Amino acid sequence: MLADLTAGAVQDAEARASERPRAAVEAAALAQPAPLDALAALKPADRVKIIAEVKRASPSRGDLADIPDPALQAQRYQEGGASAISVLTEGRRFKGSLADLEAVKAAVGLPVLRKDFIANEYQVLEARASGADLVLLIVAALDQDVLARLHALILDLGMTPLVEAHSAAEVDRAADLGAKLIGVNARDLSTFELDRDLFGRLADRIPSDAIKVAESAVLEPADVTHYRAAGADVVLVGEALVTNDPVSTLRAFLGAGS
Repeated sequence: MLADLTAGAVQDAEARASERPRAAVEAAALAQPAPLDALAALKPADRVKIIAEVKRASPSRGDLADIPDPALQAQRYQEGGASAISVLTEGRRFKGSLADLEAVKAAVGLPVLRKDFIANEYQVLEARASGADLVLLIVAALDQDVLARLHALILDLGMTPLVEAHSAAEVDRAADLGAKLIGVNARDLSTFELDRDLFGRLADRIPSDAIKVAESAVLEPADVTHYRAAGADVVLVGEALVTNDPVSTLRAFLGAGS
């Protein structure tokens, strides 16, 4: 599944590149205002912080919410106390787009993450050209040389990489990069099975100078409490926020992570 998702995302990027060459995207990226400091926004505090996700659908759950106005959804997240916004830009299975990212970036004052299956430099450049402050890199989808190259490019453009792992070996690969924002996804992107305890088993492997992000399997306040007790500085939440009132849900989750 992960290989198929990544291949599809690359094909879609290549199609966009045929209409908008790399040089044009790079120029647009360099013309953007400086990215927001995501590490400062997500730095450890006396309560958990939340990255709230704009997410219409997923391969595991199908359609979740229409979200006709992603900007309004992001504004509700900001009102509810989110520290950053994640925007799914993959179009085939998640029904997102770079237009969603641009709309969200224009509507909120929080750091915005491009969440997609990033595998080449063009995708990183178009993330910055669309206003992204963070870019997701999935360790399992990339060999170490490509991972290191994309990680360095994201930093060179002033953005923050969120490096996502699913195993001890992948956490070690993220640490070898010097990544300062490391996520552990409870959903195995090869099988799409969930393991909420995976974060707790891997948290101690994350370097002490990196921010620890728990991803997936967050449906109720008790899940946030569980991740916070296991050492999470940040929790990324998607489905629970698009299928419930985002403001009250966020506030309940933040309270549970105090």
